[in-house]
Amino acid sequence: MSDVVLSTQGLTKHFSGKSTLLGKLRGKVPLSIPAVDGVSIDIEAGSTVGLVGESGCGKSTLGRTLVGLYPPTGGSLMLFDRQMGLKRTLEERRLVQMIFQDPFASLNPRMKIGDMLEEILLFHHLVSKEKVRERCAELMTIVGLPVSALESYPRQFSGGQRQRIGIARALALEPKVLIADEAVSALDVSVQASIVNLLLDLKRDLGLTMLFISHNIAIVRQVSDRIAVMYLGRIVEEGPTEEVFNSPKHPYTKLLLGSVPKMTPGSKLGEAPQGELPTMQAAYQGCRFMSRCPVSTEACHVTDPQLVEVGTPSHLTACINL
Repeated sequence: MSDVVLSTQGLTKHFSGKSTLLGKLRGKVPLSIPAVDGVSIDIEAGSTVGLVGESGCGKSTLGRTLVGLYPPTGGSLMLFDRQMGLKRTLEERRLVQMIFQDPFASLNPRMKIGDMLEEILLFHHLVSKEKVRERCAELMTIVGLPVSALESYPRQFSGGQRQRIGIARALALEPKVLIADEAVSALDVSVQASIVNLLLDLKRDLGLTMLFISHNIAIVRQVSDRIAVMYLGRIVEEGPTEEVFNSPKHPYTKLLLGSVPKMTPGSKLGEAPQGELPTMQAAYQGCRFMSRCPVSTEACHVTDPQLVEVGTPSHLTACINL
């Protein structure tokens, strides 16, 4: 088994709600919203873990907590054999980088691409001033863009090209872990395929370890070695990609897979999860999926299921009705 690069144990990220003046006068305590609530996951060197789930389940919050944009509320986060604290060193921040969903919003519209990359490289002392332009040109080549792109602004590129620039910016810091947060969801279908292929090539050529976050489970299947299914801030199923697809255990995973359109003639779209995603502010008692689960029982109302081995040691599921 490969060495674990990134590991979490019971990681939580809670956001405090805003309190009104009237609420403060009445002594009301602001609500704590558990966006990520007790996530334990290991990402092995050179592998890609796909994180899937409906919008609002906490996927992006988990990614931003792992990269250091949000400080964790509780639990532990290990990078290699280092415990990550609330404040990370420059090197620790460099080792985990993110590709954002909206490439235009994540790029400075007032800076040329070359100036943007140069600033990053020089700030982190990765190359000398004499070789910084050469490294910028190399990054453009790696992501499939002409060197002339360095003299242009973000507004002069298409969505797919801007995402390639976002990937180049992440790679400039020579990270060990790359977190792709809905990296292709804002792009056209044809462009999505080219970006996915680029990420696969980069993973192979640079030996990257990756967390690929998406609500599109079909795309996740193409890029991932393992899949983690998230629901309301928790991982409800995790296992090897093909095993999860061919033999899903958790009712939520089964419904997600059933809702994926199939190209087989005569095939029908499966049943999707019913009802609205419950609010993160709810006080959970029992299983979080019970209000939408087709096989829930009375025991689900009082038992909080934990991830346990089902079938094989590498396949984990949080459900008491298996």
